[in-house]
Amino acid sequence: MPADASGQPCAIRDVLDWIGDQWSLLVLATLAPGVKRFSQLEREIGDVSKQMLSKTLRRLEQDGFVAREVHAEVPPRVEYRLTPLGMSFLEPMRGLIRWAEANQAAIAAARRVAT
Repeated sequence: MPADASGQPCAIRDVLDWIGDQWSLLVLATLAPGVKRFSQLEREIGDVSKQMLSKTLRRLEQDGFVAREVHAEVPPRVEYRLTPLGMSFLEPMRGLIRWAEANQAAIAAARRVAT
């Protein structure tokens, strides 16, 4: 976990580290309606590679946001769902998405002026 200047763990840096990646929010938003298989996630997200989706799911599982369940079938069926922690993040995430959508044009305009 990233530390602050005093060497203590910094919660906001840790959360922003994974929120800021390209795929985590998309995976969480895609899992919000309910349980999905890997292929469903891949299809619904669209332009994510299998490797990157797998890596993102592993990280979200490690951090306690996503649960993975393997069903003993042939071929094995693997399903992903949000955990209670993942579900608790949905509302703050939706607020961030609403803010980004409302301010996207202003940010783009500021970037044009800065270049």
